[in-house]
Amino acid sequence: MTAYTATVTVRLKRGVLDPEAETTQQALERLGFELSDLRAADQFEVDLEAADADEAADRAAEMAERLLANPTIHDYDVAVADA
Repeated sequence: MTAYTATVTVRLKRGVLDPEAETTQQALERLGFELSDLRAADQFEVDLEAADADEAADRAAEMAERLLANPTIHDYDVAVADA
């Protein structure tokens, strides 16, 4: 078994209201930054042991599907790196 760090990024799907991102975007625009869009995201780093990177990614994706994300309103990405 090898140690991996899986990074799971969870964000609201496009079209779902994101009041945190809307407020932040408005504040950045008042500070003079020009933005076309801004979305907030949660990021989880999971340290785990797995036979290979694919298994680590599969396990992290299962975590996202079962708890970290609500598939009705969230999209998620998984990235795996050696720990």
